Amino acid sequence: MPHPTQLTADQILPLLDDWFEVEFTFRNTDVLAAALAQMSAGEQAFVLDWTRRIASTHVEIAFQFVEQSTRALSLMDEHMIEAWVLHAMDIYDRSGLYPSLKVIREIDLFVRQGRERASGCVFEEEVGVLLPFVQGLSGRKLKVEQGDYTYTDSEAIFLPAVMAHLPDKQDNFKLYKAAVAHLWAQARFGTFRIDLEQYIAAHPTPKLALRCFHALESVRLDACISRELPGLYREMGELRKKLGDADVPEGWSTVTAELTRQAATVVDSLRLVDKVIGSRLPATSCYQGRLKPAEVTAVLEKRLQREQAQLRVALKLIEDELKEGREDEEAPPGKFEVDKKPDMSVPEGFQIELMLDGKSIPIPDDVKGTMTSILQDLGDVPDEYLVPAGAGEYELKDYEEKRLDPEDVWGGTYHEEGAFLYHEWDFRRKHYRKDWCVVRELPAKPSHDGFAGRVVTKYRRLLGSLRKTFEAMRDEDRLLKRQVYGDGVDIDAFVEAWADVHVGLEMSDRLFTRMHRNERNIAAIFMVDMSGSTKGWVNEAEREALVLMAESLETLGDRYAIYGFTGSSRKRCEIYRIKTFDEPYDDEVKARISGIEAGDYTRMGAAIRHLSQLLREVEARTKLLITLSDGKPEDYPDQYRGEYGVEDTRQALYEAHRDGIHAFCITIDEEGQDYLPHMYGAANYVVVKDVEKLPLKVSDIYKRITS
Repeated sequence: MPHPTQLTADQILPLLDDWFEVEFTFRNTDVLAAALAQMSAGEQAFVLDWTRRIASTHVEIAFQFVEQSTRALSLMDEHMIEAWVLHAMDIYDRSGLYPSLKVIREIDLFVRQGRERASGCVFEEEVGVLLPFVQGLSGRKLKVEQGDYTYTDSEAIFLPAVMAHLPDKQDNFKLYKAAVAHLWAQARFGTFRIDLEQYIAAHPTPKLALRCFHALESVRLDACISRELPGLYREMGELRKKLGDADVPEGWSTVTAELTRQAATVVDSLRLVDKVIGSRLPATSCYQGRLKPAEVTAVLEKRLQREQAQLRVALKLIEDELKEGREDEEAPPGKFEVDKKPDMSVPEGFQIELMLDGKSIPIPDDVKGTMTSILQDLGDVPDEYLVPAGAGEYELKDYEEKRLDPEDVWGGTYHEEGAFLYHEWDFRRKHYRKDWCVVRELPAKPSHDGFAGRVVTKYRRLLGSLRKTFEAMRDEDRLLKRQVYGDGVDIDAFVEAWADVHVGLEMSDRLFTRMHRNERNIAAIFMVDMSGSTKGWVNEAEREALVLMAESLETLGDRYAIYGFTGSSRKRCEIYRIKTFDEPYDDEVKARISGIEAGDYTRMGAAIRHLSQLLREVEARTKLLITLSDGKPEDYPDQYRGEYGVEDTRQALYEAHRDGIHAFCITIDEEGQDYLPHMYGAANYVVVKDVEKLPLKVSDIYKRITS
């Protein structure tokens, strides 16, 4: 790499004038050029490179960056400056110009926060580990979300954006994990089985009472964690020592000894509150978080109403099923009860069984989960919860979380709730735009017009040939060479071994060949372009190709899924479910293929990232993402066309390849040879010049890339 040459102010000035568009903005760049001329050659190259990149996002941000560059170099290294600049551009993407300029101008604040982040753990980077951890613990499945501070409302655990209480990054991650465990324990071991909000409100010194209760309850919960998660409990003790809050006041252990018993409950903690008021309390560890009684009460009330309705409706269904086949269907219903059988091998200390008239009956997992959640909240299942619901007594949809209708999401003020968010590669920045594309999965609209049947009739002879070909692929044997044992001699291996012996080397024992039945383990997603340009003949050909492909794959037995993609702008990237991996190729799927129709534009990078994520979740030796398209990536009304769209698609394909996904493109765009090699690689695409031949080609191409 050539060493940069130091530039003079006169050489820097035209660069700044071009990037800052001074012809139209009338910015004064003389002072900036003079300041940059005082830097070393390396510093100049670094600042100018980033100025050009930032200007591609917004000229004013770039201008402010250059103004701050001398100070930035004195406060931060280049790696930290990059983080500062990227943070400002991310803020611009999410919140606009003025918040972004505030980040650039408040450089001292970023430096202070940056030092915290350097040794600290960032929530968005660790949530992918923390969520599976808490979901794997017993009891109700809790969510993990970012909040201003650490607490739980009994359904979600809220954690701060950065955990930086200790100088070591690994220790800060352990703090996150300890906080998750402690808050899980609050929900799991009954901290909220009392009306804490009412108790605190009625106490003469409510804030002090809450602090005392929290300290006492933490002793009980620590004991629970030590029994269920002893390894993590030891880590938590080490963290307390490092935080300097491991010491306890004299006499505290004696007062709280009863809370360490396995039989201790939250009532015991509450009973001791007045006893310790006025005493010195232990230091509160940061992983203990806060208690928020009001938030818990609001969530708990809704959950209890919902779960009572769910359980009673479920019991009604169970009762009706048991009545079927009985001679006396009018007999009075039996009585449901919950039996807790002692079992010290589980954290609860018991197993629950649903009884009807004294006899145990099998219950579905979802009903068992509801009962477990009720037990966790109340300690028992009240009798009124065990009365089957009457006809029309409950409308369960009234108790479900309000979900957005995918069809209405684009109306009025746009929101991103319930959508998938994906990064997008900005080749000018040489970095991602974070959570830039909003992707929604929508159900494909079926069209029950017999289209698939007509295609099978039209291509009857071709389909027969395809099925025979695919049957042969399914039963294909493969000759394995250089085997330790086998049916024949591997001549090439034998000649090499003979030569090795004659030069004094040890002879290999891999001298045989044997036939091996090739076991296929393939998962393929067909990604179908539904952009407006496919309207007409192209759409017809795509649908015919999918029918022939599906009919052939049913013979072969490979797992496959079909999704369409279209959209308009980064805020509206639409993925249509035509066939998932788990669905059979039935009349409904055939109708969805028939219903594929042209939509809007082709923001291909977001679609590739979403479907690649679906493939990552599938267990298969070979994973394929096959695109059927009629042109290059583009979108409206933003910049996603030309080089930007091609480079983002290329980066998305690289991400897929990195995760073991083989991507292939089938296109009818005769100009595809100009950009497809750059995106897919020279051997991973094919151009079908005659659109009418697309149905004939797709199955043949699939055979070629999977053989």
